[in-house]
Amino acid sequence: MSHSVESPSVIEHAEAQIVNDAPHHRSVPVALRYEPGGDADAVRCVFPGGTEWTFRRDLLEAGLRAPARGGPVAVWPCGRAQVIVEFHSPDGVSVIQFDARPLARFLHRTRGVTAAPATRV
Repeated sequence: MSHSVESPSVIEHAEAQIVNDAPHHRSVPVALRYEPGGDADAVRCVFPGGTEWTFRRDLLEAGLRAPARGGPVAVWPCGRAQVIVEFHSPDGVSVIQFDARPLARFLHRTRGVTAAPATRV
């Protein structure tokens, strides 16, 4: 008989600014999630209302330093302390601005987490 042990998830909460042509940007809470038991290369950005984007962890990491693109998601630094994440869908483009620190902290935390191996009994 075998059973698997649940692997730990990494969750980081961050405030993000929705960037649009309005004079003031709107702040929204975003949950950054990493679950090594699933796709160990994927991270998820979960927005209020359940909108969720999944993309490669290395895309987020590369985008902290230089412009990077992977499919419908682009990430690039904006000055020294901000990062822009751009999501493309059939409905249009969403541009979100984050402080770089929570993203870097999230990525650092994901490096120390690995999927738990299946245990045999």
